[in-house]
Amino acid sequence: MAKIIAITNQKGGVGKTTTAINLAAALAVADMRVLIVDTDAQANCSSGLGVVKGTVKGLYNALIEDEPLQELIYNTELDNLKLIPADNNLTGAGIEMLELPEREFLLKKLLMPVSEQFDFILIDSPPSLNILTLNGMVAAHSVLVPIQCEYFALEGLSDLFDTLARIRRSLNSGLIIQGILLTMFDERTNLSDQVRDEVKNHFPNHLLETIIPRNVRLAEAPSFGKPVLLYDIKSKGADSYIKLAREILNHEKKGIR
Repeated sequence: MAKIIAITNQKGGVGKTTTAINLAAALAVADMRVLIVDTDAQANCSSGLGVVKGTVKGLYNALIEDEPLQELIYNTELDNLKLIPADNNLTGAGIEMLELPEREFLLKKLLMPVSEQFDFILIDSPPSLNILTLNGMVAAHSVLVPIQCEYFALEGLSDLFDTLARIRRSLNSGLIIQGILLTMFDERTNLSDQVRDEVKNHFPNHLLETIIPRNVRLAEAPSFGKPVLLYDIKSKGADSYIKLAREILNHEKKGIR
């Protein structure tokens, strides 16, 4: 069965989609079978993997129109990396799902029949706490939380942890925190160091060793519909996500789940 990781943070612009795409690619080149599920109506994860928005069916068709998820799995440039795309129909899906029974468990039920085909399933979440974000956390074994190295980095993080605690109590008792991932780290500034130290002081057991730097190649790669490993494998951005994949795989070997 696949290890399912929801990549989430209620703040936008923290690197969730960048992390979903590039962590998935790094796991794929490490011979892991990986599926990305794009649950964000903006569909940036889908376009960042080469799918033109609005040209294919995707998650909405499975959630609302009961199409088999297996038929909505698309190939990417990496043989081991597959995608369930999103589109702007997901904007209305949140409202339509409110009428459905056990609405918090819809994504979990959809993933069960395909889970054995993959080693990892990564869920790219919207930048808000809505029914799709909730579905991702209910379906997941763990949550990976990217935070940007900026002044307001810790803002909302405590609220997110409170939300996770409530989900564990009522919807997904096995949900754990995979880790907090520092993104857009600028080694030239004191601010990035201060944010790292603050997170380490407040959440010492959850901060991942890998740090994602601010990197031009990481920012450019989505416009070419490629993970940074395919765009510029020699870049610092590519190297950092290879290290992140290695760290997560080491956690799996040690039974951290």
